[in-house]
Amino acid sequence: MDKYYSIPNNLAAYAEQHTTGPSALLNRLERETYLKEINPRMLAGHYQGRLLTMISQMIRPKAVLEVGTFTGYSALCLAEGLQEGGVLHTIEVNEELEKRAKTYFERANKSHQIQMHIGDACEIIPTLDEVFDLVFLDADKQSYKRYYELVFDKVRNGGFIITDNVLWNGKVLEEVQDKETAAIHAFNQLLQADERIENILLPVRDGIMIARKKLNS
Repeated sequence: MDKYYSIPNNLAAYAEQHTTGPSALLNRLERETYLKEINPRMLAGHYQGRLLTMISQMIRPKAVLEVGTFTGYSALCLAEGLQEGGVLHTIEVNEELEKRAKTYFERANKSHQIQMHIGDACEIIPTLDEVFDLVFLDADKQSYKRYYELVFDKVRNGGFIITDNVLWNGKVLEEVQDKETAAIHAFNQLLQADERIENILLPVRDGIMIARKKLNS
């Protein structure tokens, strides 16, 4: 099995073969990311990207927040479901990634809907004056708990918080855990105990947690 999938490679390949393909632009961005970035597998990629698009299209959000832009692939996928006049805020700590992401936002004709912020998400999130329908967390794993605390009151009742990498290559099952693994495991336990949400952990690629904020939260 590939470390980024929780099912055998042949089943993962079958699932991808029976999933709508990405656009030519997303294919180009993926190729460029693999050619030019040190950790290209941080990119969402075809299968996870189509899942994010499908969720966004079902929700039809007016406002989306993404924490962790990388090269912009997942932001473009999430933006596909935005309402007309909707906005997606995406935060990236690495300023060297800004140019490539913005270039692809322009090529996708999404620059008017995607606002990119460079800096520490813990400092930027409190400054955002939005009520979000959908939040996607995919940045520093040890900060997941803090991100969750900062975004929760900014998410509308009935809104969604999606978190990536919550299985962390299966290391969440290990008895001896490094700091990142321990932080992710603690985050999963936090959400499981949070009575303000309903949640489901999907074994998609490296694990995706979907939490829905209850209407009376």
